[in-house]
Amino acid sequence: MKTYPLQSMTMAQAQQQQFKLVDIICRHFPGADFLSQGDLGLVPDLHQPRMTRRIEAVIAEFFGAETAAFVNGAGTGALRAGLAALVSPNATLLVHNAPIYPTTKVSIEQMGLHIVQADFNHPEQIVAAIRQYQPVACLVQHTRQKISDSYSLQAVIDTLNQYHIPSIVDDNYAVMKVAQIGCEYGATLSTFSCFKLLGPQGIGMVVGEQAIIDNLRHSMYSGGCQIQGYQAMEALRGMVFAPVMHAVQAKVNDELVARLNQGELPQVKQAFLANAQSKVLLVEFYEPIAERVLTAAHTFGALPYPVGAESKFEIPPLFYRISGTFRQTDPTLEHRTIRINPNRSGADTVMRILRESCQLKG
Repeated sequence: MKTYPLQSMTMAQAQQQQFKLVDIICRHFPGADFLSQGDLGLVPDLHQPRMTRRIEAVIAEFFGAETAAFVNGAGTGALRAGLAALVSPNATLLVHNAPIYPTTKVSIEQMGLHIVQADFNHPEQIVAAIRQYQPVACLVQHTRQKISDSYSLQAVIDTLNQYHIPSIVDDNYAVMKVAQIGCEYGATLSTFSCFKLLGPQGIGMVVGEQAIIDNLRHSMYSGGCQIQGYQAMEALRGMVFAPVMHAVQAKVNDELVARLNQGELPQVKQAFLANAQSKVLLVEFYEPIAERVLTAAHTFGALPYPVGAESKFEIPPLFYRISGTFRQTDPTLEHRTIRINPNRSGADTVMRILRESCQLKG
């Protein structure tokens, strides 16, 4: 099976990302300003907490964007708010011809958007869809929706920009793992969850063009819609630690692939990395023992389900069924393949749990 995972940052690159973010923080928060939990409420001239706006400016500068805005609802809320600010109800939206992430599909249906599809792996098909359907915008998922996906996000955005099609990128599972995200490649908006970056629950982020995010802010005027200063501060702290933590995880994944493909466990046919949706280890067995292995692994310390897919709560490795979008692509994978996310564990821990789970008789 051939996969095309996104290129993770090296440890050196991740450290530089951390240092870059901290340097920006130092320039926006002189003296003891950073040693605060932040303010609350609607500051009259901003209509949001002052600390929240300062941290949004830090994040916008980090990603080289015009502005950024925190929103409620984590990644789903960020994508929903971004879509609502970018396109009108009942408009035509271009998407990749792959299963749409379930929560994204709900947002699309709620807005009554008309979906047209093109194979993003082939830029000429994007051009053909634009010419035929004249979509008002395009939604691009940074990580893979199908095992066979190999498209370059940069190439997709370049094609869209050539035809002046605004784009909103779902950067969940990619932020702080890869070198650049959608808005850095020229997309109109990037959206992602701070919860997946070691931040607080329920906080999302939209980064990109000023005019569109101004629309977003206008629609979330009330105090109950605001991300309070202490929430924004917690999200920023998580983002500082996220790149290096994800780089450690990437190194563990690489070691696991090498060891499993060298035959360390006889029950394993092959192992490979895929963005499904987070970058994980997919382990395929010779026999249809996936369900049995998952049941056993949970008794040996593996997490049985995600909390926020790499949230701050997920420390032990996750042993889980393959993603729904991948199951739609090939339903037979469910019986012989599992996905493993090391989270904060080392390769030896994952190998121990996998070995003991394979050896346990069903």
